[in-house]
Amino acid sequence: MSFERFGRLSFTSQTKTNPFIDYLEQGELYATRCNPCGITFFPPRADCYSCLGSEVAWVKINPRGRLISFTRSYFAPTGFEEDVPYVLAVAEFNGTKVFGRFKEGFTEDDLCEGMDITVNPVSYHDGQISYEFEPAP
Repeated sequence: MSFERFGRLSFTSQTKTNPFIDYLEQGELYATRCNPCGITFFPPRADCYSCLGSEVAWVKINPRGRLISFTRSYFAPTGFEEDVPYVLAVAEFNGTKVFGRFKEGFTEDDLCEGMDITVNPVSYHDGQISYEFEPAP
């Protein structure tokens, strides 16, 4: 699998973190962790900015987390124009901060900082794949 299927519009076809897409297709979200430093990266990185090493391991992100912050976007970058408005958020999952979108249909009135949320892989009608947040059941 190659990386061009990630997100609403991808400009990258190959990276050293292509397994990220394989994990999404299996219904799981993964980050990478630098073995020497212990730093966890999301989105996944193949090279550590701290020790400049490339010895990383894949670590599964717990799908249940806590909402840190959110905002409603009325303007969109290339590839997302048809999706506005949508809610963007930062959440924490077992100490790893993840930036992403809320599932369609949720507004800022449905959310509050500190609430429990889940992150789930999602496939779009055009074959692209990504992940979205939603309030935890």
